[in-house]
Amino acid sequence: MLPWLKTVDDFPPVTQALTAPAGLLAAGGDLSAEWLIGAYSRGIFPWFNADQPILWWSLDPRMVLFPQELRVPHSLKRVMRKHQYEIRVDTAFRQVMEGCSQPRAGQDGTWISPQMIAAYTELHRLGVAHSVETWINGELAGGLYGIALGRVFYGESMFTRVADASKIAFVHLVRQLQRWQFKVIDCQMNTAHLARFGAREIPRADFMQLLAEGVHAPGVTLPWQLEGDLVE
Repeated sequence: MLPWLKTVDDFPPVTQALTAPAGLLAAGGDLSAEWLIGAYSRGIFPWFNADQPILWWSLDPRMVLFPQELRVPHSLKRVMRKHQYEIRVDTAFRQVMEGCSQPRAGQDGTWISPQMIAAYTELHRLGVAHSVETWINGELAGGLYGIALGRVFYGESMFTRVADASKIAFVHLVRQLQRWQFKVIDCQMNTAHLARFGAREIPRADFMQLLAEGVHAPGVTLPWQLEGDLVE
């Protein structure tokens, strides 16, 4: 029986997550800042369709990227050296989420509903959620958003309107997180796209240990700003 949550303290241990569907842990609750921060700090994230209750997940293994292990493809390095773009942080959070919410090729819908956009926009207002944006000729060309707790970053989604725009934002973010000595970037699910940048799977137990060390570390002073030239 899947646990139905009434309070944040009702989250069961992540070791109780199902094997089929893999990682499903619980249902219920809401998407308030209290619930979302409580979930992420426990290695849990929400993922559900509009016709479902709120579903909470904790995957094993967990796809992560250690900032110091970032690999940038040579073709992308060449694009970045031209520097025909501008990187901004936290200037268009809602627009980035709306961009990420657009259905991808071969998909009928998206899990980033108006309810999710409202919830994470509130986290952004609180300084917990952040967007990294690639701008070209004054237009938002792509970007990503995620959550930062202590020295852990939880990547949520990215989108692009111009080739490589989201990848450029991602590389700038990872290099900045390396400077800030972030312990890990949570990528949640295994994708070939993230693996090309150096992400890899680790046991959930190892991920939980990283959270124990990183979530309660001193956070970065707000507002977030990129430091100097991050292009190699």
